[in-house]
Amino acid sequence: MTPTATTHPERLLEPDWAEITAITPETEDISTFWLRFEAPAIQEHYRFQPGQFNMLYLPGYGEAAISISSDPDESRRLVGHTIRFVGNVTRAINRLKVGDLLGLRGPFSAPWPMDAIEGKDVILASGGIGLAPLRPAIYHILRHRERYGKVILVYGARTPRDLLYLNEYEEWRKADIDVQITVDHADETWSGRVGVVPMWFYHFRIDPRKTALLTCGPEIMIRFVVFEALARRIPTDYIYVSLERNMKCGQGACGHCQLGPYFICKDGLVFPFSALEPYFNVEEY
Repeated sequence: MTPTATTHPERLLEPDWAEITAITPETEDISTFWLRFEAPAIQEHYRFQPGQFNMLYLPGYGEAAISISSDPDESRRLVGHTIRFVGNVTRAINRLKVGDLLGLRGPFSAPWPMDAIEGKDVILASGGIGLAPLRPAIYHILRHRERYGKVILVYGARTPRDLLYLNEYEEWRKADIDVQITVDHADETWSGRVGVVPMWFYHFRIDPRKTALLTCGPEIMIRFVVFEALARRIPTDYIYVSLERNMKCGQGACGHCQLGPYFICKDGLVFPFSALEPYFNVEEY
């Protein structure tokens, strides 16, 4: 099963301008930026699928590939990007205010296979900011809950202060999603689970014949999540991984994100593990 990317070739190089309409602080170094295109016609026709990303451009600083973290069905109104401020571009974006403009190219990449996993139980496993690319898939499931079986979200962060979207967990639970939150290190405010995401697979009863796994997060977490899924005989064609490692140009030109024969930005971001398996544990290829 070879992944194929969904892109808009006519919009590969020229950014459209979008206004920052709101900024939602998530953690000390992460915020969600809500964008609306300046041109009403572009806003009206802009669409994305869960798991895709945009290239955000700031003159004088460059571009950064940022996963879309908002509801796909709300894209005619606003598009959200949850951004960690770790590089020159993202730190410069952090200095922007409501009303400022950003250039936007996209959407790019293969999406989460929401149609292909209909009728299956779904496990969503994420860590840290890896919840951001999975959030649109959660919104899609919320809107089409009857199309999926049992849905489990396992989400982990280093500390309680690093958890994203705290005010949404109860809404997800009310929609019959089993939301399991864990942290690596608890503090005096935390009374929930403590431990890494992969260990919680021991708490679930899984029927591998009808289960699909979607995972995104730190690479070490993904490796062990995949190991646990394989140990439970979930087929490799139904283990889906989103990889954002070393993303830079967003169009396969710079080679920073090459993994085996794939350019992650162009051939992914989402891959079935059956495509990645020969290369996944190879540090250099």
